[in-house]
Amino acid sequence: MRVWGTIGVGVALVCAGCSGVHSGVHWMQSRLTGPPAFEESAFARKPIAGHRIAVGADTTVIGRLGTHRVRPGETFFEIARYYDLGYGELVEANPGIDPLIPPVGKDLVLPTEWILPCCTYDGIVVNVPEMRLYFYRHAPDDPKSRLVETFPVGIGRESWRTPRGQFHIRRKTVNPRWVIPESIRQEHIREYGDARHSIAGGDPENPLGKYRMELSLPPFSIHGTDIPWGIGMQVTHGCVRLYPEDMEHLFPLPPVGTRVEFTYQPVKVGRRHGEVYVEVHRDVYRYGGPSYRRTLAVLTRQGLNGGVDDARVKAALRSSAGMPFRVSSGGPGRPS
Repeated sequence: MRVWGTIGVGVALVCAGCSGVHSGVHWMQSRLTGPPAFEESAFARKPIAGHRIAVGADTTVIGRLGTHRVRPGETFFEIARYYDLGYGELVEANPGIDPLIPPVGKDLVLPTEWILPCCTYDGIVVNVPEMRLYFYRHAPDDPKSRLVETFPVGIGRESWRTPRGQFHIRRKTVNPRWVIPESIRQEHIREYGDARHSIAGGDPENPLGKYRMELSLPPFSIHGTDIPWGIGMQVTHGCVRLYPEDMEHLFPLPPVGTRVEFTYQPVKVGRRHGEVYVEVHRDVYRYGGPSYRRTLAVLTRQGLNGGVDDARVKAALRSSAGMPFRVSSGGPGRPS
């Protein structure tokens, strides 16, 4: 099920620089109720939110925060998956709460609000430190609008970093056979005593899952997974993996040749309703983490430095909660 929202978003193709937004936590949150039980059939039917964005408008924040009241036996793994969040996103939004035994009756913050990564709004964009994929396509009923969907992803471990750059989809495969690169095979031998050279398509142990989109930078690809709990973590050998149901939804949409960008934006800035927001994520590969100086530079490049409260910018950086944080001068602080 897809839920389309209507918002405006600044996607003028002439914009330059790299930035994003972080909208402060909303006082107005929707309490959401999951299915009677978190199980595979429920995940297969989970709602996938979609958003309509207007080319050239002045808003680059999509979604709204929500809450979920913990029920007996639930963990962050199932809750995150049902609400299309990565495990790490849910942990960062709910500091101090045990992710394996969250208190029953506790209202968890669902960080289902995002600033769009700067500054390409076409095809597939993966913001690596955010561990999130954005897919843009033209709205069939309005050439001035685009539809955007966003999904959590798993990325490469420290020793197998997901690359940065611009690529395209070169091939799409259902039930792909995994030919194990020799370097990874040697790792499997050392760690698991597993000397296999390949794993057949459809094998439940195939880490590619059922669907794979190969990129123009072999051997990297975007694919499903046999281990859903790894979404929102650094678990791969450099590829980008999605929940199985998300990959099944996404797979038929982008044609071969679709533009793909892997960007690295631990700080995103943007605007909604005339207010400026900052969103901060961990510098997972230590390329240059969030700092006051870098954040001001991003705001300036995006033309959003006017009317910004320095104290709020610093508070946003301290929070590092992965959610939009309002930094405009005047009015209330965190809530937008």
